[in-house]
Amino acid sequence: MHSLLVSAMILSLIGCQASKKAMNPARKFPAEALRKDYTLLREIMERFHPALYWYTPKDSMDYYFDYFYNAITDSMTRQQFGFSVLAPLTTKVRCGHTSFNYPKAYNKQQREHVQPSFPLFMKIWGDTMVVTSNLDKKDSMLTSGTLITRINGLNIRQLTDTLFQFMPTDGYSENVNYIRLSAAFPYYYRNIMGLSDQYEVAYTDSMGVERTHAVPLFDPAADSLAKTFIRNRNKQIDPGDKPEKWENIRSFKIDTAGRLAVMTIHSFGGRGRLPSFYRKSFRQLRKEQIPNLVIDLRTNGGGRVNNYTSLARYISDSSFKVADTVTALQNRLGLYRRYFSMGRLNSMVLFFTTSKRKDGWYHFRYWENHVFHPRKKNHYNGRVFVLINGPTFSASTLFAHTVKGQSNVLLVGEEAGGGAYGNSGILIPDVVLPETKMKVRMPLFRLVQYHHPPQDGRGVMPDIYVPPTVENIRTGRDGKMLKIEELINHSPAIR
Repeated sequence: MHSLLVSAMILSLIGCQASKKAMNPARKFPAEALRKDYTLLREIMERFHPALYWYTPKDSMDYYFDYFYNAITDSMTRQQFGFSVLAPLTTKVRCGHTSFNYPKAYNKQQREHVQPSFPLFMKIWGDTMVVTSNLDKKDSMLTSGTLITRINGLNIRQLTDTLFQFMPTDGYSENVNYIRLSAAFPYYYRNIMGLSDQYEVAYTDSMGVERTHAVPLFDPAADSLAKTFIRNRNKQIDPGDKPEKWENIRSFKIDTAGRLAVMTIHSFGGRGRLPSFYRKSFRQLRKEQIPNLVIDLRTNGGGRVNNYTSLARYISDSSFKVADTVTALQNRLGLYRRYFSMGRLNSMVLFFTTSKRKDGWYHFRYWENHVFHPRKKNHYNGRVFVLINGPTFSASTLFAHTVKGQSNVLLVGEEAGGGAYGNSGILIPDVVLPETKMKVRMPLFRLVQYHHPPQDGRGVMPDIYVPPTVENIRTGRDGKMLKIEELINHSPAIR
């Protein structure tokens, strides 16, 4: 099969199956049905997950499989099954592409019928929590910019250590989960810690003195503005969520002085006509002789490998491959295909694109062997600043790794959420559990990056680390872009 046809076939597969039927969030499923779903999930993960034991040894995963099976002692709602069993189990794999989700109709209902919640949205990093919005507009104490030190007696480290046990990562790169918490702290707090009628929140006042404040549970039913706000923020829970409009997927702007262009790419997914966008943008860069280019990947959760390689060819000064190895455990889904979204097609792709080698794995040779060469026409040779942080994931991590270390390229920001050694992906269908219709994302290939660093579980690291600051949060300034402007002002441009 022609390589381009294979690639197009593979990269168009990610989808999901969902019932349009209304679902009752309070419905409880008997323990027997939950155990049946769980047992099936374990069989599928052990048979197909290519990185199940990458960071967690088999004996440990066996222990966790047994532990969470034994935790099913009574009937549960989907929410309870998801956050008491599926979330902590999938998190143990330490694969950012392995996570649970509800049926589509259930998610839609939850977003349209927002629930009572902890009222504070916060920017969280390291040992710092700063209020970004308070849903209770009558609260004059905990306003935007307030430093929070404890919630119900738990300090920031204790809170994040608890919440992160339910949130997937690639290896040990936790930065993406700080961003997730910052986007939707009430969502995670409600589902993991539960709700209280009142919360004791410790904060630091303007004089640097720690004080406590009793915060009531926020009920959005009486506040339509807050209801809309929560709904919009809930849509930001997963950094992999893709905007629908092209202009929200990518943009390209040149400053009035003609010294800096900013290319923002929110997704390497199938929308946005990215190859055409790249072609027009780099043609304009050449014609206007723009000396500095920022490529902003801070919200880019990945997507199609071809869309990352197309961009890298305009930047990279040497030939490159996507991966040293891309491997699957099986070359077809067999009788399990009925549990996978688009199971028949995914099974065909596995069969037609892989071949077994002496190591016992099925190798996707196209991504291992194909060499991508730098473009000659409109190749960009100026200074390039690539903005990365936690949500820089999957294919955007591959791009960052490909150009990292090049003499005219600097990665600026924070550690990427995607693993620098590699990750699991390429094909990522949902496993739909038959009893509860709950979904678990199941990557079918394990990818080790081309010229990969040691497997230490960390993400791609920036060349220049620019963390959040309390002052930038309070003033709404983009500290990472300010750092790039400083670098441009104090260094000669590359021509």
